[in-house]
Amino acid sequence: MTHLSYDKNDTALLVVDPYNDFISEGGKIWPRIKAVAEANDCVPHMQQVLHAARIAELRVFYAMHHRYRAGDYESWKYVAPIQRKAWNSRTFEFGTWGGEFRAEFVPEPGEIVASEHWCSSGFANTDLDLQLKRHGIQRLIVIGMIAHTCIEATVRFAAELGYDVTVVRDAVADYSEEMMHAALEINMPNYASAIVTTTEVVRAISDSIFAATADELAD
Repeated sequence: MTHLSYDKNDTALLVVDPYNDFISEGGKIWPRIKAVAEANDCVPHMQQVLHAARIAELRVFYAMHHRYRAGDYESWKYVAPIQRKAWNSRTFEFGTWGGEFRAEFVPEPGEIVASEHWCSSGFANTDLDLQLKRHGIQRLIVIGMIAHTCIEATVRFAAELGYDVTVVRDAVADYSEEMMHAALEINMPNYASAIVTTTEVVRAISDSIFAATADELAD
């Protein structure tokens, strides 16, 4: 495994789509990902990584999917298949419980929610890149939903923009183990510098705190 080291001055945690519809019992999409998400303890691991990032004072950013509103897509000439599914099911509908952050992932003061993405990449047609750059971020730790769509698309786009990316493999989930394998073992290794477990990334974040404290004491 590549040695992991994170500096809070240039590293951020990026949480992708922690909506109730995705990761809460009763959510519209939860039944489709429940088996995979529970098998790898995805949601508890997401909470662990978020908690570690906050303790380490890493900046936290959120890349959230567009919340369905009445009239969306109706006048569009072309609608991508993934968007048509969201349209038909009214996924993450604005003003509903499903379109809200799961309680454990509600942003704290100072954490940044980028403008909502319409398809899969957290960067496409949003202000995420601008917000990261304005805060001096060059490295990203990525967790959330869904491995082969929004996570993979966001990681690819991040690499294109020059970010160094770590994906936390057991803090993401998908509709099947086959899709998880394709995303984590075949596709994302081409774009992510590291694909690691929650245990590994939390340890690295904690070690970075001690290293920073030691440097401060030495000064």
